Formats: sequence, structure tokens, C-alpha cells
Amino acid sequence: MRRILAAVLMMAAAIGAVFAAELALAAEPAPVLVLSAYAPEVAAIRARVAEPRDGRLGGLPVLEGRLGGKAVVVVTTGISMVNAAMNAQRAIDRYAPRLVVFSGIAGGVDPALGIGDVVVAAQWAQYLEASFARERAGGAGSAGGYSPPPLFSNDLPNFGMIFPHPVGVVLPDGTAETRLWFPVDAKALAVMRRAAEGLTLERCTAASACLDRTPRLVIGGNGVSGQAFVDNAAFRAWTQTTFQASVLDMESAAVAHVARANGVGFIAIRSLSDLAGGGPGENEIMTFLGLAAANSSRVLEAFLAALP
Repeated sequence: MRRILAAVLMMAAAIGAVFAAELALAAEPAPVLVLSAYAPEVAAIRARVAEPRDGRLGGLPVLEGRLGGKAVVVVTTGISMVNAAMNAQRAIDRYAPRLVVFSGIAGGVDPALGIGDVVVAAQWAQYLEASFARERAGGAGSAGGYSPPPLFSNDLPNFGMIFPHPVGVVLPDGTAETRLWFPVDAKALAVMRRAAEGLTLERCTAASACLDRTPRLVIGGNGVSGQAFVDNAAFRAWTQTTFQASVLDMESAAVAHVARANGVGFIAIRSLSDLAGGGPGENEIMTFLGLAAANSSRVLEAFLAALP
């Protein structure tokens, strides 16, 4: 009888411990899902994470811990729109986050911006969601000698044969929509504005390569993403004129698309490692990659600290 009673008490204690753990888990808000494309960007985030724990999501490296006092899951997506979209969906399915944040480097488009600046755009578009048009006979015509197919809306200026257009997306309630711009979460953008107060950014790399100005944080405006690594002055100018873009990268708009399709808030923090072909000399990404990643992670930490 005593043995049975002892076994029952032990079982009750075990069940109680499970319930206590579940209650503690329920009391913890859903984590913020932080995505970055590749290792140097994640390394800059890792340096700021408290209580770090390494894991895997399939084959993807995952870092869990606390940043800015908030529970975070940091997933390395890999570079490219496809990797970003695919792995954002995998992470959303696994972690059910309260918010998705992309943090990393980017190319500067707005001539008023410089390397090291951090841009938090208000909305994102996909500049290579486009039709590649055939040339007109004789090369004449208002579209620069090209005839875009009639299947898609082509209201935006073309870059040679490239005619950008909106993309379709299906929302969680089954509603289908066609849109060019994917807005970031309005509440998150408001938090970012509060977090920006008094924030300073780095101007020198670990190897003491210093910028001639202190980088700044720019909140609002437009960002664009596509499959290409852009290092071309003419294409850079076209994205700035056509989309009034400040920044371009290879992932953010894809993740914004996925977040909208899942009904999850999204915001991207992008620091300029180069000028996408707009600089006077060679592309400077390999010189300022670490500086840009550090500035992006600094803004990420300040944002999370200000997040309710």
C-alpha cells in the first residue's frame, strides 16, 4: 500500500511539474522571429544575444535566446529570394512568432544615403517580379522599342526589356489580392521611431577603416528586393526613379510577401554595406560588410528593447 501511495505521489509531482512548465511557457509571449541571410549578419546578432542556445530547423542553423529583453529565434535563411521565402515559411510554421524581423546588409539606392546608414523602409516591392518583353520591329515605340505582353499590368517604367508588375497573394482568410507594395507592420514601425531616439551607429570597422561621416538611421520610404546582386549604376538609378527606393536587397520583399500571406507582422532593418554600383570606385561590400552588419544588429537590439 505504501509503495502504491509513493508511486501515486511521484506521478502527481511529475504531472505537476509538467503543468508548471506549460504554464510558464504559456506566460512567455511568442518569440520574435529574426531572419538573416548569412553567417556574418548572424554573427553580429549573436554578439548581442543573452542566454544563447544553438539548434536546427531542418538543416538550418537556429540561435535562440534573449535580445533587448525579448525572446528571439534567429534563423539563417541563406541568400536569395527563394531561400528567404522558403525558410521564412518553415520558421513561421515552427515557431508561430509574434513578429518577423529581417536584419542584415543591403545596397544603397538613394544618393542621399551612405555606407553604414540603416534603412527601415515602410514598404517593400519586388523589382524583378516582371515581364521580359520582346523587341518591337524597327525598335520604335513609347516603351523604348519593346512590346510587353498584355497579361500583366505594366504601368511602371521599364528598364530595357524588363517591365515590373504587381504580384498576387492569397491571405489567410482566402482573399486574393494583387499588389506591388507590401507594407511593414505599422505598430512595429512606430516602435522603431521611438527606439531611434538617442541611438548612435558605428563609423569604423574592426580593421579601423573609417567612414568620413557618422551613419544615420532612416525610417520610412521604400525598399525593393530581387534575385540579382546589383552593382550597376544605371540599374540602381532606375530602381530609385521607378520605385522611389532608398535601399535594395535580395530577401526582404520576399519575406514581407510570406508574412502577409500568413497574417504575421513584418519589418526589415537594413544597413548599407555598399552603394549598388553608385560609388566612385570598386564595390565596397567586403570592406564594410562587418560595419553594416554591426549597425543593423545595434538597431535590432534597440528596437526589441522598445517593443512592448
